[in-house]
Amino acid sequence: MVMEPTQFSSPLLSNVEGQCQNRNCSMQPFLILSTLVAVFGSYVFGSAVGYSSPSQSGIMDELNLGVDEYSIFGSILTIGAMIGAIVSGRIADYAGRRVAMGLAEVFCIFGWLAIAFSKVAWWLYVGRVLVGCGMGILSYVVPVYVAEITSRNLRGAFTAVHQLMICCGVSLTYLFGAYLNWRILALIGTIPCLIQFLSLPFIPESPRWLAKVGHMERSESALQHLRGKNADICQEASEIREYTESLQQQTEASIIGLFQFQYLRSLSVGVGLMILQQFGGVNGIAFYATSIFISAGFSGSIGTIAMVVVQIPMTALGVLLMDKSGRRPLLLISASGTCFGCFLVALSFFLQDLHKLKEVSPVLALVGVLVYTGSFSLGMGGIPWVIMSEIFPINVKGSAGSLVTLVSWLCSWIISYAFNFLMNLSSTGRTFFIFSSICGFTVIFIAKLVPETKGLTLEEVQASLNPYSTKG
Repeated sequence: MVMEPTQFSSPLLSNVEGQCQNRNCSMQPFLILSTLVAVFGSYVFGSAVGYSSPSQSGIMDELNLGVDEYSIFGSILTIGAMIGAIVSGRIADYAGRRVAMGLAEVFCIFGWLAIAFSKVAWWLYVGRVLVGCGMGILSYVVPVYVAEITSRNLRGAFTAVHQLMICCGVSLTYLFGAYLNWRILALIGTIPCLIQFLSLPFIPESPRWLAKVGHMERSESALQHLRGKNADICQEASEIREYTESLQQQTEASIIGLFQFQYLRSLSVGVGLMILQQFGGVNGIAFYATSIFISAGFSGSIGTIAMVVVQIPMTALGVLLMDKSGRRPLLLISASGTCFGCFLVALSFFLQDLHKLKEVSPVLALVGVLVYTGSFSLGMGGIPWVIMSEIFPINVKGSAGSLVTLVSWLCSWIISYAFNFLMNLSSTGRTFFIFSSICGFTVIFIAKLVPETKGLTLEEVQASLNPYSTKG
């Protein structure tokens, strides 16, 4: 999309910003520190997702739980996350990004402690819901905070670290869970929560949020800290101020108020990417990978280890390429890869049903799952959250972020709950053909609707996508 000339994209402004960017594009230590503190919340997210798998046998044996009761424990996390998602935007808008992260960690700490000291299933459920509430808030506020504190040339990579830390949280929890008691594992879950909670007072609030609530001097001070004491922030601060002032005539939109023509493209992109991300089958594959491998005639443990080995390097590669190749190319490659990966898994089960090439079908299943996992980690896992943090104007970001995050968690629950039913109602191959088709549609959606935000300031992105939102 070619952006029309506005006060945010004039040739003179672009030239000044380019010179400023050339002088001050180095990564400042305070910016790195602030980002690291924020993404500890992403690690908490990952550790909560990864906890239920290695803890299953220990919890079921010690507390005498049946499969149905443990299934409730595993799935209720997404219910808590939906609750957290509903309130995440409002909390972040009214109290600030740091307060929202701190409140999320309070929920998580109490949740982990409730799980660690549970004597009955009821306390397990309470703890899991509390952790889920914290996750729902963190899944929105962490990428938004990181996007708002970084400059245009670093924003994509820094925001994508959110997904990398989620992968690390899942993988390390799997690793620790193989050797530690489930109660000890829950107590370990409180450590990153405490690290972030105690570090929050030492990092600045988002300069854009401070400008939104009228604290212009504090906004410029925070921006100076983030860019370095010798950096020239006048142009960036001026742009934030001008854009914020242009939005002051706009009222804070409720979720219902988002469904206006001026926000149509942003909402379509944000919600559409989250729906397609989840309906492409990621949680079905992630939650039931072992059973998929076993059904295909392959070792479940070897397959799961191979997934972890592929996931982290591919996520890291996505972080490195984010601000070089751009968002759209990575998304297109990622979605195409997930489509091909699901097709290979479907083909494996199809051949198995026909009793042909029996020695090849298990290998096809393994290759398909690894292609899917690697491709998803490269782009579709993290970039929708990056784009979500970039495309909404500050006056609707809270409501829009809550809606997008809620949709993501709702779709996650639907796929997690329905996956086994899909496997039982139709052949396994047909289920993966469905996922492959959805991933194929995702490629078309990205090519037609998703904008390239690489190299643009947040104000430029939002002005181009919401051309009427800054008009009085």
